[in-house]
Amino acid sequence: MPLTEFAARNTKPAERPRKLSDAGGLYLLLMPTGARWWRFKYRFNGREKLLSLGVYPHVSLKQARGKRDAAKKLIAAGTDPSADRRAEKLALGTTFEHVAREWMAMQAGKLAAITLRKCLWMLETHVFPTLGSTPIANITAADMLGMVRKIEAGGTHETAHRTKQRCGQILRYAVATGRAERDVTTDLRGALAPVVSKNHPSITDPERIGELLRAIDGYAGQPATETALRLAPLVFVRPAELRMAEWREFDLDAGEWRIAAARMKMREAHIVPLASQAVALLRKLYALTGDGKYVFPSLRTVERPLSDNTINAALRRLGYGKDEMTGHGFRSMASTLLNEQGFPPDVIELQLAHAERNKVRAAYNKAQRLVERRKMMQKWADYLDGLRASKLR
Repeated sequence: MPLTEFAARNTKPAERPRKLSDAGGLYLLLMPTGARWWRFKYRFNGREKLLSLGVYPHVSLKQARGKRDAAKKLIAAGTDPSADRRAEKLALGTTFEHVAREWMAMQAGKLAAITLRKCLWMLETHVFPTLGSTPIANITAADMLGMVRKIEAGGTHETAHRTKQRCGQILRYAVATGRAERDVTTDLRGALAPVVSKNHPSITDPERIGELLRAIDGYAGQPATETALRLAPLVFVRPAELRMAEWREFDLDAGEWRIAAARMKMREAHIVPLASQAVALLRKLYALTGDGKYVFPSLRTVERPLSDNTINAALRRLGYGKDEMTGHGFRSMASTLLNEQGFPPDVIELQLAHAERNKVRAAYNKAQRLVERRKMMQKWADYLDGLRASKLR
């Protein structure tokens, strides 16, 4: 008698595995734990074999029967369903999506978490729908060009270039692991419109900086957001580095903030000397958030830091448009003014955590110029205090 959906769903498990037979070799294996597995028993070349067809109720009775019938057609055509399944799994292991996800898993710990999330979004949004199911060895330069040009047509030229770059890394990994012959993205050199570099909007006029600092002083909001706003011009780190700051990274007595390499864009540990004004802000905030992990916890839960749009949203509340000032703009502000004031460019670049191409010089700078950076950060904080008070004199 064929199995019914009611019996498949409601039959109680026993102390030993039970077989609930359907027809044509299909049965539901009911385990003592309550798990229910579809199995198909068949003979091929005189040997009895077993094929797994999924787990109930994820695979319904109707779906299991469809899988059984498909397997029977393979048998009738002289193909062993089990061998066909192995071939299918092998083929899946060589698709672009499979190789890409494998490559992504290897980047954990090498790339920052936010970079990994952006990379996964890029792949799932733009690449997998077009090339994900294609064997990676079969992808041509024309396939890749068609995909990135769709992105480009949407007006996001930088995303098109970044997507091509990530695909190239994945293809080179496929070459190294024997699943592709070459990286076809190298054939796309010059095929995309160049990216026009845009600086982050920033205020660099001293008088307007004073106005901005006074506006920030008048910000009335959540303490973590308020402190992050006030601290941003004093430390001029990248917005993600600021909002994800952890208390364990700070030595307030020494006036020092040490950011681990895993959190830095350039994947190198970074030291931020803290001016006395920055230390005072952090000590005040410590009384409110110091018992948690994050210096600037989210409004919703202390288990997460502020969202990536919080600083920009606060600037908008203060009346500064997105084409006028951003959280990233504090870096441009500091870079411009510090250079104008005659501080050594190497010291400024080190404090901005920009990559030094000359590795020997980079090692020398890091070892020898921390004292200069401490002096510069204190003078910068004092200079900002002067701009803030300028209108009051």
